[in-house]
Amino acid sequence: MKETRFVQVKRTFSMVCQVRANIQARPEVIWKLLNDANNFARWNSTVSSIDGEIREGQRIRIHVPGTKRTFTPKVLDVVQNKRMTWSDGLSLVFKGSRSFVLKPCDNGSTLFIMRENFHGLVFALVKGMLPDFKDIFETYANDLKREAERLEMGSNQHHDALSEMPTKHRQLEMTK
Repeated sequence: MKETRFVQVKRTFSMVCQVRANIQARPEVIWKLLNDANNFARWNSTVSSIDGEIREGQRIRIHVPGTKRTFTPKVLDVVQNKRMTWSDGLSLVFKGSRSFVLKPCDNGSTLFIMRENFHGLVFALVKGMLPDFKDIFETYANDLKREAERLEMGSNQHHDALSEMPTKHRQLEMTK
């Protein structure tokens, strides 16, 4: 079974890239990873580091491997455990907006959707110089999936261990 599904649509003055992945973890677990700038590079191989706080209205600095280029999007449209957007640039000239959406599924998993929209007059001139986003997006989604599922499994094992303890010991463990 394929881990992710990538789609890319190119037009003269715009391009949309999107990846979808079903992650066997709750939205809260995934959200925590997506909002922890200090530890982002620990689980995400497409990012070297992020400076700043991933919060509504804040501008962050994203450093990526293999280049000295730094991206400085502003964090917008934040709805905890559901969605957020990182956006940078000028609409008519060249703008990139990356959105993250988390949709809970009936089976306890979460559908993760990352979508990037590039547009503007300059896009038509630079689109040939842009990297292949398929590998980058799929790696990003698979890195997130792997770490979120690892954390979710650890959380479930801790919960299972607590539920198997006698009540007195469980109460002591939960107060730690």
